[in-house]
Amino acid sequence: MSRQFLFLLMISATTLSAADTKPAPTPKLKTFKPGFNFFSLEQDVQMGKEAAAQVEKQYEVVNNPELNNFIQTIGKKLTSQPQAGNFPYTFKVVADTSINAFALPGGPMFVHTGLISAAESESQIAAVLAHEISHVALRHGTHQASKANLIQIPAAMASGMLGGGLLGTLEQAGIGLLANGMLLKYSRDAETQADLMGAQIMAQAGYNPIEMARFFEKLQTESGKGSKIGNMLSDHPNPENRVKNVEDQIRAMPQKSYTGEGGGFDRAKGLVKSLPPPKKKSQVSQGGQGGAPPAVGVVPMPSLSELRPSGNFKTAQNGGFSIQYPDNWQTQSDQSGGSLTIAPAKGMINNGQAIGYGSQFNFQPFQNGQQVTLQQATQSLIQMLQQGDPNMKVAQNGQQIQVDGYQGMITMLTAGSPFQGQKENDVLLTVTLPQGVFWGVFVAPESDMPNVQGTFQRMIQSIKFAKN
Repeated sequence: MSRQFLFLLMISATTLSAADTKPAPTPKLKTFKPGFNFFSLEQDVQMGKEAAAQVEKQYEVVNNPELNNFIQTIGKKLTSQPQAGNFPYTFKVVADTSINAFALPGGPMFVHTGLISAAESESQIAAVLAHEISHVALRHGTHQASKANLIQIPAAMASGMLGGGLLGTLEQAGIGLLANGMLLKYSRDAETQADLMGAQIMAQAGYNPIEMARFFEKLQTESGKGSKIGNMLSDHPNPENRVKNVEDQIRAMPQKSYTGEGGGFDRAKGLVKSLPPPKKKSQVSQGGQGGAPPAVGVVPMPSLSELRPSGNFKTAQNGGFSIQYPDNWQTQSDQSGGSLTIAPAKGMINNGQAIGYGSQFNFQPFQNGQQVTLQQATQSLIQMLQQGDPNMKVAQNGQQIQVDGYQGMITMLTAGSPFQGQKENDVLLTVTLPQGVFWGVFVAPESDMPNVQGTFQRMIQSIKFAKN
């Protein structure tokens, strides 16, 4: 609405009675749902436990029962609220003077002593914990990892190397989710979601949600005064209009009295002050000592006789679908049965971390009644693929087809190839089913795509979905 129109409304209002005026609309309470994710809820929990074990090797965990009980009591109040989900949350205090807290997928949370020292009330500590709980409940860490590794994660999980743990499997594939900080650093959109849902959680637990706005405002004001705030603001990028967004969310909440303060805040600050100086530890939230994950190396192009499909086909069953494929190619599926890779042995690089020749399939179920159109699903997948390979481009826009009676779309893409000196053609297939989105990617060097395109077409035509 323009400023000029608002001005005219103000003038015309003088001719109206008070009974004719309308109050300003009340903001609506915003709610959020987890986004696209390759990992199951159980895998979130598994990954969080494995990552927590690494964190505890790099941080000095405070062994003070009274201080830990103070934080755990706040955490229990917050995680008892319905938005927190059913994750097995844990809360530990770590000796670190920086103002920060971070949560891992599945619920392990670590609270810096510097945060307790900087807070002005128990409610401000609860605000940060509620914010972090929202990251866990909305699965922001594994959602971000899924978007950034759209091809690599399903391939790594399909390799079946889970004996060393989930994080170890991903690290073997060059996906160091904890080492490169991906599980802990979020987008501004994710931060906004965590702010608004966190405000709801803390209000329901009896804490005044305005303290969230006040605390983050304080951090922003003091960000240039010292390095102790650096971690918090680097891991938690400040969304636009952060304070106003939280205040609008509060206006949409039912009015109530806030009685969550437990009375142990001053004692907790005193306990932190009496602790000995922390030992120097590497900062996991800043990338630890592992650095960035190793890149997929460019490998020599195998001979085409080692790659090209035979004319004989057999059938693979995987979860909710079946597909025919060349009998001289191999299959790999993950433990959950959601992802399937079909490719010649020499078409899979680094144990399936990348595919230079072959295909990969996955199914993403809708969550909590979510629905998307075929075009939306296709565009989302293209964007995620481009995050993994910025050189990927759309060569031909989507062409609608039928796959086993369901609406599907074929999109032609170009990208860099893991084979030395080659460019790559990708055929992206997306299909919307009543319960979710099925997608597949067919990959070949640009020079050989004409020779394998017929095989890819036959594979697509053979797909059958399980009928409920």
